[in-house]
Amino acid sequence: MEFKTLKPIFKQLFNCLALSCASFSVFANVIMTEGHVRAMPETVPNTAAYFTLENHSDKAVNLTGVSTSVAKSAMLHTIIEEQGMVKMRHVDALGIPAHGKLTLSPTGEHVMLLGLTAPLTLNQKVELQLQFDDGEHLTISLPVLKQAEQAKTQAHQHSH
Repeated sequence: MEFKTLKPIFKQLFNCLALSCASFSVFANVIMTEGHVRAMPETVPNTAAYFTLENHSDKAVNLTGVSTSVAKSAMLHTIIEEQGMVKMRHVDALGIPAHGKLTLSPTGEHVMLLGLTAPLTLNQKVELQLQFDDGEHLTISLPVLKQAEQAKTQAHQHSH
């Protein structure tokens, strides 16, 4: 083929690639940096997911929902103290400030996985589909870990 014939083809390919890269950066405004699902005995029908989300955009965003195939339902929860008792409560949304982060942990906000469809095994990958108030979705994959393993991993990561 001649250069004159190839030039329009390459131009279209370059434009398509440039547009794709710009689109991917828009979807990467919120990313997960770390996380896990808590391993539980086979007889326990529920567990929790903990992870950190970073918002790289100029606008605050709210995490409004979670779904997964490993449980009948997934709910956003927080821990509150009421009359001297610590209680877990369902919340409709969790905020992530612009250029900030949201850390879900055993002592605060977290995702409850209720009615597991099958027992989870150590190091199994669990996919969660996150929904945000701006209409965006993010699928994350978390390993199933014992709490002690997670604490050791975090201690190692923070010692550098």
